[in-house]
Amino acid sequence: MLTIRREESDDAEAIARVHIHGWQAGYAGIMPDEVLRRLNPVAWAQRRRDLGTADLEHPFTTLLAEIDGGLAGFTTFGPYRNNQDRGDLDQTRGEVVAIYVEPAHWGDGTARALLAAARDGLAVRGWRDYRLWVLAENARARRFYERAGLSPDGERCTYPVPLAGGRPPVHLDELRYAGRLGG
Repeated sequence: MLTIRREESDDAEAIARVHIHGWQAGYAGIMPDEVLRRLNPVAWAQRRRDLGTADLEHPFTTLLAEIDGGLAGFTTFGPYRNNQDRGDLDQTRGEVVAIYVEPAHWGDGTARALLAAARDGLAVRGWRDYRLWVLAENARARRFYERAGLSPDGERCTYPVPLAGGRPPVHLDELRYAGRLGG
Protein backbone atom coordinates (compact mmCIF):
# COMPACT_ATOMS: atom_id res chain seq x y z
CA MET A 1 0.00 0.00 0.00
CA LEU A 2 1.28 3.46 -0.94
CA THR A 3 1.33 6.18 1.71
CA ILE A 4 2.48 9.79 1.43
CA ARG A 5 4.10 11.56 4.37
CA ARG A 6 6.26 14.58 5.06
CA GLU A 7 10.05 14.29 5.21
CA GLU A 8 11.61 13.91 8.67
CA SER A 9 15.23 14.61 9.59
CA ASP A 10 16.23 10.94 9.66
CA ASP A 11 15.02 10.41 6.05
CA ALA A 12 18.04 12.13 4.43
CA GLU A 13 19.96 8.96 3.53
CA ALA A 14 16.94 7.16 2.04
CA ILE A 15 15.97 10.24 0.02
CA ALA A 16 19.55 10.61 -1.24
CA ARG A 17 19.58 6.98 -2.41
CA VAL A 18 16.27 7.39 -4.29
CA HIS A 19 17.48 10.69 -5.76
CA ILE A 20 20.70 9.12 -7.04
CA HIS A 21 18.99 5.99 -8.37
CA GLY A 22 16.53 8.26 -10.19
CA TRP A 23 19.37 10.26 -11.72
CA GLN A 24 21.33 7.17 -12.73
CA ALA A 25 18.37 5.51 -14.44
CA GLY A 26 16.54 8.59 -15.71
CA TYR A 27 19.53 10.52 -17.00
CA ALA A 28 21.48 7.59 -18.51
CA GLY A 29 22.43 8.62 -22.03
CA ILE A 30 21.64 12.26 -21.24
CA MET A 31 24.18 13.09 -18.54
CA PRO A 32 27.82 11.98 -18.81
CA ASP A 33 28.36 8.47 -17.37
CA GLU A 34 31.27 9.72 -15.26
CA VAL A 35 28.91 12.12 -13.48
CA LEU A 36 26.31 9.44 -12.80
CA ARG A 37 28.95 7.00 -11.53
CA ARG A 38 30.44 9.41 -9.00
CA LEU A 39 27.17 10.42 -7.29
CA ASN A 40 27.62 10.00 -3.56
CA PRO A 41 24.59 9.28 -1.35
CA VAL A 42 26.47 10.25 1.84
CA ALA A 43 27.28 13.68 0.40
CA TRP A 44 23.76 14.15 -0.96
CA ALA A 45 22.24 13.22 2.40
CA GLN A 46 24.53 15.69 4.18
CA ARG A 47 23.53 18.42 1.73
CA ARG A 48 19.85 17.78 2.60
CA ARG A 49 20.67 18.06 6.30
CA ASP A 50 22.69 21.24 5.71
CA LEU A 51 19.80 22.79 3.76
CA GLY A 52 17.38 21.85 6.53
CA THR A 53 14.85 20.39 4.10
CA ALA A 54 12.98 18.55 6.88
CA ASP A 55 12.56 21.75 8.93
CA LEU A 56 8.91 22.81 9.10
CA GLU A 57 9.99 26.43 8.54
CA HIS A 58 11.82 25.59 5.29
CA PRO A 59 10.14 27.29 2.29
CA PHE A 60 10.06 23.99 0.38
CA THR A 61 8.20 20.86 1.43
CA THR A 62 9.36 17.32 0.66
CA LEU A 63 6.84 14.52 0.68
CA LEU A 64 7.78 10.85 0.60
CA ALA A 65 5.95 7.98 -1.05
CA GLU A 66 6.33 4.76 0.90
CA ILE A 67 5.23 1.33 -0.21
CA ASP A 68 5.11 -1.32 2.50
CA GLY A 69 7.41 0.81 4.68
CA GLY A 70 10.12 1.34 2.04
CA LEU A 71 10.83 4.64 0.29
CA ALA A 72 9.59 4.49 -3.30
CA GLY A 73 9.96 8.17 -4.21
CA PHE A 74 9.77 11.80 -3.16
CA THR A 75 8.72 15.22 -4.37
CA THR A 76 9.83 18.69 -3.29
CA PHE A 77 7.73 21.79 -3.93
CA GLY A 78 7.34 25.39 -2.82
CA PRO A 79 7.49 28.94 -4.17
CA TYR A 80 8.85 29.44 -7.68
CA ARG A 81 12.62 29.94 -7.79
CA ASN A 82 13.46 32.88 -10.05
CA ASN A 83 16.40 31.80 -12.22
CA GLN A 84 16.31 28.51 -10.24
CA ASP A 85 17.80 30.39 -7.29
CA ARG A 86 16.54 29.22 -3.86
CA GLY A 87 17.46 32.67 -2.54
CA ASP A 88 15.17 34.50 -5.01
CA LEU A 89 11.65 33.20 -4.49
CA ASP A 90 8.51 34.35 -6.29
CA GLN A 91 5.70 33.99 -3.77
CA THR A 92 3.00 34.46 -6.45
CA ARG A 93 3.32 30.99 -7.99
CA GLY A 94 4.42 27.50 -7.05
CA GLU A 95 7.06 25.15 -8.33
CA VAL A 96 7.62 21.42 -8.23
CA VAL A 97 11.38 21.34 -7.72
CA ALA A 98 11.79 17.56 -7.85
CA ILE A 99 10.02 14.26 -8.33
CA TYR A 100 12.20 11.16 -8.17
CA VAL A 101 11.01 7.58 -7.95
CA GLU A 102 12.97 4.36 -7.50
CA PRO A 103 13.20 2.82 -10.99
CA ALA A 104 11.55 -0.38 -9.69
CA HIS A 105 8.43 1.77 -9.09
CA TRP A 106 8.33 3.53 -12.45
CA GLY A 107 4.92 3.11 -14.00
CA ASP A 108 3.16 1.87 -10.85
CA GLY A 109 1.41 5.16 -9.97
CA THR A 110 3.95 6.38 -7.43
CA ALA A 111 4.98 9.41 -9.50
CA ARG A 112 1.32 10.30 -10.20
CA ALA A 113 0.55 10.13 -6.47
CA LEU A 114 3.54 12.33 -5.66
CA LEU A 115 2.62 14.92 -8.29
CA ALA A 116 -0.98 14.97 -7.04
CA ALA A 117 0.25 15.47 -3.46
CA ALA A 118 2.59 18.27 -4.57
CA ARG A 119 -0.21 19.99 -6.48
CA ASP A 120 -2.49 19.73 -3.44
CA GLY A 121 0.28 21.19 -1.27
CA LEU A 122 0.80 24.09 -3.67
CA ALA A 123 -2.94 24.78 -3.92
CA VAL A 124 -3.26 24.83 -0.11
CA ARG A 125 -0.71 27.65 -0.11
CA GLY A 126 -3.02 29.62 -2.39
CA TRP A 127 -1.19 29.35 -5.70
CA ARG A 128 -3.27 29.01 -8.84
CA ASP A 129 -0.47 27.95 -11.16
CA TYR A 130 2.88 26.22 -10.95
CA ARG A 131 5.99 25.50 -12.93
CA LEU A 132 8.76 22.95 -13.11
CA TRP A 133 11.97 22.45 -15.06
CA VAL A 134 12.82 19.28 -16.97
CA LEU A 135 15.82 18.30 -19.08
CA ALA A 136 14.87 18.72 -22.74
CA GLU A 137 16.26 15.26 -23.58
CA ASN A 138 14.32 13.54 -20.79
CA ALA A 139 11.51 12.27 -23.02
CA ARG A 140 10.07 9.95 -20.36
CA ALA A 141 9.64 12.77 -17.82
CA ARG A 142 8.28 15.14 -20.45
CA ARG A 143 5.61 12.59 -21.47
CA PHE A 144 4.70 12.12 -17.80
CA TYR A 145 4.27 15.87 -17.23
CA GLU A 146 2.32 16.34 -20.46
CA ARG A 147 -0.07 13.50 -19.52
CA ALA A 148 -0.51 15.28 -16.16
CA GLY A 149 -1.68 18.45 -17.94
CA LEU A 150 1.51 20.50 -17.95
CA SER A 151 2.99 21.98 -21.11
CA PRO A 152 6.16 23.81 -22.10
CA ASP A 153 5.71 27.57 -21.75
CA GLY A 154 8.59 28.60 -24.03
CA GLU A 155 11.18 29.33 -21.32
CA ARG A 156 14.51 27.53 -21.59
CA CYS A 157 17.76 27.52 -19.68
CA THR A 158 20.88 25.41 -19.37
CA TYR A 159 21.81 23.14 -16.49
CA PRO A 160 25.59 23.08 -15.95
CA VAL A 161 26.88 19.61 -15.05
CA PRO A 162 30.34 19.87 -13.43
CA LEU A 163 33.03 17.51 -14.64
CA ALA A 164 36.06 16.30 -12.69
CA GLY A 165 39.62 17.41 -13.33
CA GLY A 166 38.90 21.09 -13.81
CA ARG A 167 37.24 20.52 -17.18
CA PRO A 168 34.47 22.89 -18.20
CA PRO A 169 30.94 21.75 -17.33
CA VAL A 170 28.58 20.11 -19.79
CA HIS A 171 25.53 22.29 -20.38
CA LEU A 172 22.20 20.49 -20.76
CA ASP A 173 19.08 22.21 -22.08
CA GLU A 174 16.11 22.51 -19.73
CA LEU A 175 12.53 23.39 -20.58
CA ARG A 176 10.07 25.01 -18.24
CA TYR A 177 6.63 23.45 -18.00
CA ALA A 178 3.59 25.19 -16.54
CA GLY A 179 0.22 24.07 -15.26
CA ARG A 180 -2.85 25.28 -13.39
CA LEU A 181 -3.93 24.32 -9.90
CA GLY A 182 -7.49 23.79 -8.73
CA GLY A 183 -10.56 24.67 -10.76
